[in-house]
Amino acid sequence: MANSNINKNSDGTYRSLSNRHVQMIAIGGTIGTGLFLGSGSTIAKTGPSVLLVYLVLGLFFFLMMRAIGEMFYSDPSHHTFVSFITKYLGPAAGRFTGWTYWIGLVFVCMAELTAVAAYVKFWLPNVPSWIVELVFLAILCGLNLIAARLFAETEFWFAMIKIIAIVSLIITGIFMMVKQSTTPLGHASLANITKGYQMFPNGSFNFISSFPMVFFAFQGIEFVSITIGEAKHPRQIIKKAVNETLLRILLFYIGALVVIMGIIPWRSLSPDVSPFVQIFELAGIPAAAALINFVVLTSAASALNSAIFSSGRHFYQIATEGREGSFLKEKFAKISKNGIPTPAILLSAGLVLITPIMSASAATGSVFTIVTGASSDMYILVYALTMLAHRKYRQSSDYLPSGFKMPWYKVTSPLTIAFFLVIFASLFFIKEDIIGAVAAIAWAIGFGGYVLITQKKLETNAN
Repeated sequence: MANSNINKNSDGTYRSLSNRHVQMIAIGGTIGTGLFLGSGSTIAKTGPSVLLVYLVLGLFFFLMMRAIGEMFYSDPSHHTFVSFITKYLGPAAGRFTGWTYWIGLVFVCMAELTAVAAYVKFWLPNVPSWIVELVFLAILCGLNLIAARLFAETEFWFAMIKIIAIVSLIITGIFMMVKQSTTPLGHASLANITKGYQMFPNGSFNFISSFPMVFFAFQGIEFVSITIGEAKHPRQIIKKAVNETLLRILLFYIGALVVIMGIIPWRSLSPDVSPFVQIFELAGIPAAAALINFVVLTSAASALNSAIFSSGRHFYQIATEGREGSFLKEKFAKISKNGIPTPAILLSAGLVLITPIMSASAATGSVFTIVTGASSDMYILVYALTMLAHRKYRQSSDYLPSGFKMPWYKVTSPLTIAFFLVIFASLFFIKEDIIGAVAAIAWAIGFGGYVLITQKKLETNAN
């Protein structure tokens, strides 16, 4: 009986996630389809300088994760990092961030579900997308509803597939470079990276515009923190998961990019074809396209799985912070007998059912692209608010001087906030991102203003 008390939270959720689950979820959140598919276009824009872009962004994401990790270490009972925003910046900021992040997660689910259907068409071109979408959504939603441990086990194997693909690429690349293999594009060698190196080979604008592209490739790295409320040994696990973030970025992203540019001279790299496919084809693996399609399919399914898990926890958090007696709190601030926020997950997954309708119409598809872009841009605001909450935590009585502290806080905290704001500002100089950035600002002003006004009314009525 004592053991069950240890593993059960006061709200009814269970601490069933082991260290290996959380570590693999961290890797899954760090590595997305951006590396497998999008890295070719980023390399084409910036050349070898792309390594610097990944390194700089990796460092700032690591610092953000240290800030989140420090707050969770001080109080591991929270289910989401957004609850710290409510705690330290007030209920209005918490409501704005909670709803903004949750809506963003729903659109992430929609985008990843659309991607899953597209990848399945590689093998089943005649099966309608909406059928594929319904099947995948039902399976992954079902896994999330049974137990957190089952979600984590699924993520473990999804992440393992990604790791095997990247490690295989790196080993293949090292072997080809050591042998100095000759390909139709030249000799495989590290000299391909340094030969005729220029900081801005395609101009400074292309270099700067690559930062938002890589930023969105890292988006979702914070998902690991959402598992802490259901981890067996939260303080031990959060330290390990966060501290290894930078190492994973260096190993998987930087390692893979070095190998890609070492084998294929970067000016010969096709931006429209996965670099992984190109490398494995040059290595003489005929099924390269099918193999990488399988990897990106599991990567998209992994992102969808994590987004369903995360959106359910975030909506549950929103519901628990609702007014007493409100419909929101009565219906959705509930945990099922198996320790799952079932109503919140069902609502989030239910909204994702709009995806099949979206994929059936070109007009709604273009609107969907704009809204998805705007929701991604809103994540930057959420990250900035998270950093501000961390600053308030440092000034509060909750601060643990002996805790898991963000390194060089006085310098790194304002630098990280400033960096996120610079990334947001850069969107206005990139034609494809302007609409999304404007929509994000409109949301922040419109919804943020509404939340402030309603919060003031509640406080006035309470007094």
